[in-house]
Amino acid sequence: MRARSAPALMAVTAALAGTAFAGIPAGYYDPAAGLEGEALRAALHGIIDDHESISYDAIWLAFYTTDDRPDGYVWDMYSDIPGGTPPYLYTFGEDEGGSAGAEGQGYNREHSWPKSWFGDQAPMNTDLFHIVPTDIYVNNRRGSYPFGEVASPTWTSMNGSRLGPCSWPGYSGTVFEPIDAFKGDFARNYFYMATRYYTEDAGWPGSPMTSGSQLLEWAEGMLIAWHLSDPVGAKELDRNEAVYAIQENRNPFIDHPEYVLMIYEPTGIEYPDEAPSLVAAAASPNPFSGSVGIVFTLSAPAEVDLTVYDVYGREVVAVLDDAAYCAGEHGIEWDGSGGSGEAVPPGVYLCRIAVPGADSVCQVLKL
Repeated sequence: MRARSAPALMAVTAALAGTAFAGIPAGYYDPAAGLEGEALRAALHGIIDDHESISYDAIWLAFYTTDDRPDGYVWDMYSDIPGGTPPYLYTFGEDEGGSAGAEGQGYNREHSWPKSWFGDQAPMNTDLFHIVPTDIYVNNRRGSYPFGEVASPTWTSMNGSRLGPCSWPGYSGTVFEPIDAFKGDFARNYFYMATRYYTEDAGWPGSPMTSGSQLLEWAEGMLIAWHLSDPVGAKELDRNEAVYAIQENRNPFIDHPEYVLMIYEPTGIEYPDEAPSLVAAAASPNPFSGSVGIVFTLSAPAEVDLTVYDVYGREVVAVLDDAAYCAGEHGIEWDGSGGSGEAVPPGVYLCRIAVPGADSVCQVLKL
């Protein structure tokens, strides 16, 4: 592994980072408000459609900001060991491409949704939301096999990724299983693909996991389970911003993890018997004049209510009603309107977040 060329890397990173955005742009998801099921999927497709496409060669450059570890090396999800020491590390630009007869000999551009599944067509073949840097040898072992779960692996990578017959119900062919720490990342990449190319998949050959751009039932259920067990983390949040700076579209399932359950209405998802813990943070901005965000954190998947009351305890509007949310931190926006859509008058309001067995109230001031 060769030493990093620091001046060159700094110049490239600065060029890309100069257009970075901080958080979801105001109103970005407004067309999806109040929708669920196919209507929500269609609305999200309209929001993230027609992204700014890049060339295949430009993917190497994009990785400098989309997939950089905190220590500056390449973030390879097929070799990384969160909380531990990776078996090898790669330097941007200097260890890219080529061939490999074993792990640790270079990284390449992995289409986590394999190219053969969409006929290697544009713009899918350069869409950064499903293209990640991975070890050449592990990528070759994965090939075009679907993701899945493996009980009896025929091969295991240095970080614990596995190849072998699928043990998830509904499919028994050969699959590739990434480690648990990155299963949610890949699941949300797949939900993005199924939404970004919704109704735009004519001629896609498909795969044992997909029909066109849509997930087969067994894969859908497994990826929902991965999504719930591995919530969105800082790595994904940062990557979402970096890709947005390049492609000018976002992954809705990173910004709003609840959209997964709102679209797919899964069967077989069991909520825990015990009440999930709930942490509600102070509203922001507070006071507010346009809209206010309420942030809360769940320890486990739950159905969530958000209700706004006036100071006399009268209900103003039900913002959420039994909405399915996965574990992790979430933010919900109240636009300052009442149940009929009218703007409420200035004053003090109480926002109550409730899940089975727990609730939290925060006070907001509307100017």
